[in-house]
Parts: sequence; structure tokens; C-alpha cells
Amino acid sequence: MSLVDMRRIVMITEEIFHDGGPRSARPPRRGVIGALVKNPYAGHYEADITPMMEALKPLGMELTQRLVAALGGDAKAVEAYGKGAIVGAAGELEHGALWHVPGGYSMREVLGEAKAIVPSATKLAGVGARIDIPLHHINAAYVRSHFDAIEFCAPDGPRDNEIAFILAMSTGGRVHARVGGLQTHQIKGEDGLR
Repeated sequence: MSLVDMRRIVMITEEIFHDGGPRSARPPRRGVIGALVKNPYAGHYEADITPMMEALKPLGMELTQRLVAALGGDAKAVEAYGKGAIVGAAGELEHGALWHVPGGYSMREVLGEAKAIVPSATKLAGVGARIDIPLHHINAAYVRSHFDAIEFCAPDGPRDNEIAFILAMSTGGRVHARVGGLQTHQIKGEDGLR
């Protein structure tokens, strides 16, 4: 029996034309996708939860591919990413950490071996909880124009015995970014920071 019993996928996409300033010549597209999955460890303490991390790898790849397709289908156009999880009330925060490898490594693989760490947010919450998934540049975490977040919510989840595993991506930075710092054309991409 598979450890991954998925009930639902929720995806939200948006295109940002302006944020009160001039209309962008290249409006960034952002999206967030999450799968509501039964938590096999809900309601009890399990010492070894790592088998589920391995079992989640195909889900990480599926969600990554779906989100890239929803943002236009060109993985090379994606400039920012992030991940997260909402663990239902019968679980524990550590269950959300199961997503670090399957979610993060799937995005890195599909997006071309991105260098920067995938920012993450995880929380324990009930049905209808909202979470802001952090975003930053895929190759250089210090690119200020790409510091952002996108909200995820599944109105009927996560249930007490579920986890929402979430990925987020954007094809650009903030639409009117102008606070300086490292620019995208200055990225060296050697260490994931600059």
C-alpha cells in the first residue's frame, strides 16, 4: 500500500500587470499548487517517518510539472520558487519537513538544477488555514527583486489527518521592484547566494 493517498490538488495562478505603477512590459506569472494527502503518522508518534519522504518524490515531480505547465510550460522562464506544508491538527510539525527533499529537489531538477536553497514555510493548522509560501530567485538568494510570497489555501483542508504539500513559482520578481541590491544580470550562480 502506498504511503501517499492524495485526496485533492488545489492550484492558483495569477499574472501581475502592475501594482499601482506603470503597466509591466513583461508581467510576471505566479502560481502555487498543493496536494492534500492523508498523513499516515497522524494521531501517534512514529520514530522513523523517512519512508514517506521517499514515497513523496513522484508527487513532488507531478506538482512541479503541473505548475510549470500552468505558468506557460517553459521551465526556463521560472525565476523564483518556494515550498511549504500545512500539517493537519492530528499531525506534528516534523511531518511537514518530509516535503523538503521531494518538493525542493523536484523543482531543482525540472528547472535546470537551480542553485539557491528553496525557501520554505511549514505550520500546524486546521481546515481552511492559509499560509504564505516564500519566494526567492532560483539561482541567487540575495536577489532582492525576487523576495516575495504567495498565499495558499484549500478551503476544505487540511483535515486533521492530512498534510497539504505545497510548491510555488514565479516567472519574475515583484512587478515594480526598485530597492537595489543584486540584480539578475549580476548573478554568478556559483553558491546559490549571489
